[in-house]
Amino acid sequence: MSKEEFASLPIHIKISTLYTEAVFVVGIRYYKHKVNLYLLENEYVEVFYNHKQDKIDKIDFLQRDHTRMKFYLDQIKLD
Repeated sequence: MSKEEFASLPIHIKISTLYTEAVFVVGIRYYKHKVNLYLLENEYVEVFYNHKQDKIDKIDFLQRDHTRMKFYLDQIKLD
């Protein structure tokens, strides 16, 4: 599945896809979210969970040049 195809999926399908096809890498705290990082094929995907509202606010690909990358560097491998 391409990044564009995944991005266009409804959130419940994204969740199902991550659960069945991705590998959980690590979870971090980031401001008001718990962010879970998954490896889907060769791309890293972040799931932003707002625990106060008990909902997922966003599921998106992690851009390799994003400043948040520093929180993951000891847990991931970049090719």
